[in-house]
Amino acid sequence: MNIFLDANILVAVLNKEYPLFSDVARVLSLADNKRFKVFTSPVCLAIAFYFAEKKSGSALAKKKISLLISSIEIASTDVEAVRKTVSNKSVLDFEDGLEYYSALGAGCKVIITENKEDFYFSEIEVLSSQEFLKRKF
Repeated sequence: MNIFLDANILVAVLNKEYPLFSDVARVLSLADNKRFKVFTSPVCLAIAFYFAEKKSGSALAKKKISLLISSIEIASTDVEAVRKTVSNKSVLDFEDGLEYYSALGAGCKVIITENKEDFYFSEIEVLSSQEFLKRKF
């Protein structure tokens, strides 16, 4: 199953933000499970880097991002994702639209985020990390 991790999931992992860290780290660990392909987008990585850099400095933030991308897939955010985001009148937040269309392009069946309301327009399932972990996939 292809799953997509929103930026807030990555930020919580990279910055060890409690109480979320335990659940988001477990979700990220699914990248080692052959039943799952874990994706994020370049936009999410940029956001995660920004917050990791603020907390840990540039050098450590780059190391953290490097380690992260060694275990997960990066979905494409291409011109088609941009066009679909702009043309979808339901999408009010450009960044969320880019993430959504990147997830769709990668064949993801679920978006995992701690801000589910950001994806009110989604036609695929949107779950928090805790909700996702409670599922039996």
